[in-house]
Amino acid sequence: VQLVESGGGSARTGDSLTLSCALSETITAFDTVGWYRDQRDLVATIDQLNRTNYGDSLRGRVSISRDSEKNTVDLRMNDLKPEDSGVYYCRFSRLFPTAAQAWGQGTQVTVSS
Repeated sequence: VQLVESGGGSARTGDSLTLSCALSETITAFDTVGWYRDQRDLVATIDQLNRTNYGDSLRGRVSISRDSEKNTVDLRMNDLKPEDSGVYYCRFSRLFPTAAQAWGQGTQVTVSS
């Protein structure tokens, strides 16, 4: 699976940004797609049934969604703060039939006060 992120950039405190992750194939029942900051901090994940999980760092200010027709996963971030800055990566993980994962190239988000 190949992942391509877009939508990063510069923002000011209180702004909103939407990041988008385009996947090269359709998500199956054994797949999860997530967003991570600096490939370390979980931001949010979503699966084929649109079940979501949110990390603590942006909880309450972020929403993840999936468009099955476009094969995209979007991350909407609201009320941005300078500490939200970082490189945001899209990650694909598959459990079956063969465990696999893939990362996108990342998109920079810089929030200034």
